[in-house]
Amino acid sequence: MIKTFSAPLLLTAAAVLVAGCGTDSNDTAAADSLAVSSSWAKAADSGMTAAFAELENTGDEDLRIVSATSPGAGSTELHEMVAGDGGTMVMRESESGFVVEAGSVHSLAPGGDHLMLMDLTGPIVPGADVSFTLTFDDGSTKDFTAQVRDFAGAQEEYAPGHGGEEGADHSAGGGADHSAGGGADHNG
Repeated sequence: MIKTFSAPLLLTAAAVLVAGCGTDSNDTAAADSLAVSSSWAKAADSGMTAAFAELENTGDEDLRIVSATSPGAGSTELHEMVAGDGGTMVMRESESGFVVEAGSVHSLAPGGDHLMLMDLTGPIVPGADVSFTLTFDDGSTKDFTAQVRDFAGAQEEYAPGHGGEEGADHSAGGGADHSAGGGADHNG
């Protein structure tokens, strides 16, 4: 026995199937709204070093970066500079991550917010590239690379209880020398 179906029933069924396959254009991952430029990392033989970049939010909503990783380090932390005892600026891991406001640029720069590579897996040498993955509060990720450069930044101190080794080189930067950060875009 052959069953026949009416054209309106088939069209309705087709419309339901097509609607079920669509995606909501408002479900954009945070990582899709971030552009990374002018990325670079400070050369170091061992221990720790820092990386910097311009993070541009091209979207309409604020973005929150909650963590970072790099195969060049045993761990990578989001660091900020804050006033310590006596008003001295000290570096510490950011407890809330980095917020990149909608339509704006958040600078990771010497003497300010930066990515801190801890327990380097090997020397980070000038001219090489180091890769990073940023993770957002929605779970999405953004990969980029940073060119390694020589940089003689100021010695910075850690806030008590926020890592570092006695006598270690904690040169994440210092001052406002942004000339080393300009130039090539190494986005991934």
